[in-house]
Amino acid sequence: MTRHIEIRKNTYLDSVSLMSMSTKANAVAGVTQALLGMATPMNKEVLLNVGVSDPAIDDAKPSDLMIVIDAGEDAIEAAIQAVDDILARKDKAAGESAQVRHRTLDGAFEEAPDSNLVLISVNGAFAAREARKALNAGKHVMIFSDNVSVEDELALKRLAHEKGLLVMGPDCGTAIINGTGLAFANAVRRGNIGIVGASGTGSQELSVRIHDFGGGVSQLIGTGGRDLSTEIGGISMIDGITALDADPGTDVIVVVSKPPAEDVAERVLAVAGAASKPVFVTFLGSDRTESGHAGVTMVQGTKALAIAAVVAAGADEATLDTHPLNLPLIDQVRARLAPEQKYVRGLFCGGTLCDESMFAALAKYDNVYSNIQKDPALRIGAMDASREHTFLDMGDDDFTNGRPHPMIDPSLRLQRIVQEAEDPEVGVIAMDFVLGFGAHEDPVGVTIPAIAEAKAKAAARGQHLEILGYVLGTDLDTPEIAGQIAQLEQAGVTIASSSTNLGLLAREFVAKGDN
Repeated sequence: MTRHIEIRKNTYLDSVSLMSMSTKANAVAGVTQALLGMATPMNKEVLLNVGVSDPAIDDAKPSDLMIVIDAGEDAIEAAIQAVDDILARKDKAAGESAQVRHRTLDGAFEEAPDSNLVLISVNGAFAAREARKALNAGKHVMIFSDNVSVEDELALKRLAHEKGLLVMGPDCGTAIINGTGLAFANAVRRGNIGIVGASGTGSQELSVRIHDFGGGVSQLIGTGGRDLSTEIGGISMIDGITALDADPGTDVIVVVSKPPAEDVAERVLAVAGAASKPVFVTFLGSDRTESGHAGVTMVQGTKALAIAAVVAAGADEATLDTHPLNLPLIDQVRARLAPEQKYVRGLFCGGTLCDESMFAALAKYDNVYSNIQKDPALRIGAMDASREHTFLDMGDDDFTNGRPHPMIDPSLRLQRIVQEAEDPEVGVIAMDFVLGFGAHEDPVGVTIPAIAEAKAKAAARGQHLEILGYVLGTDLDTPEIAGQIAQLEQAGVTIASSSTNLGLLAREFVAKGDN
């Protein structure tokens, strides 16, 4: 094995580009591992943790690009050339897609003075500075970058509020503004339902379910996951609700979030209650059923939230195909599982999809472990072996430090699928497949070999292993949802029709004996 380390001075690439190119580089024949990243202290530490050290890396500046390639001795030159070709194609594509490439926001503002939104995807150490420039220039801001301090986030959101602007983020992965998807987003029809979401895949799931039930989305405003914390106080959520209330294209407002701080929840619900339009709210993992405000309806789960929204927007509920839970299927799967197969292992790309499935399991079982569990006694690390019922958010920072997000590069999840199949007490492996802008071009196709290997491992010891999948996407996405589902069904995978149904089916498939 040969290792090639190269530092390219003053070569900045945003995190989305780096994730995509790392995926392509790792797929090159002969490459064991390819790591591409900016030379930030955090990325250097990640390299050190995986055994990569070199004086050149130590001396590199945050504006420098680090390239580390491990390949066979006879393949290293071809691997280096292939990575160079990937970088060259990126440069060429960028040059073809725009007449002018600006190196500063000031230059971009001069060229496009009527622009009103800036998407920031620079290293977190510089994101707040660039966001402040954009706000002071009168632009709304979406901050895809993470690793922005709470103090900077609060200051930026207060500044935006004073100026009548929105800050989406930091760590905001999803938005649809005036029909244009930003970061990770799905292709959905336009309509009169506005979404404000403090969870990326939760917002995607909601937009897709609204589309599935015949409705459409006017705007999808992301807030970033910390917005409803006590420290931030729900500033972007509140401003988002206010903006949708004033939007003539929005007739119904929906809010989705992981459990907020209680004082912030009250503040958000009070603002929602003052809106002139009906507001429907889901706080995932919360058992709250009453909002305490006229015009604000609390709903349990993203599927029920989408149904409530499209009905309020004018749909006849009696005509909707709401995909009720397949109860006969539950008995069929239970009959295939051996008595010792009593546990679910959930492997998720989407954090909120993991949350929703995990909360369904927690409603029935008390032995549910996760890397995102709030209970320290039930929390496990990213690299820890699974225990009993385990649900892993593989898009969490513990998994993605120095690596692409699994919605772009699912290689870590592929390994984990096979690993989970080695446990004879596992009856169900549940997983999501996220389609749309920014995601892997064929998330199902790249996963099928790992599914086949997992099933074969169980079959070799005389067991049936149930693989339960949910495809988050629409008929307008590329790839479109029907083709992805057909691939899964051909591989023997059972399909859930929503994130909500995925969680319910997974827990019921193994609900026998004294689980």
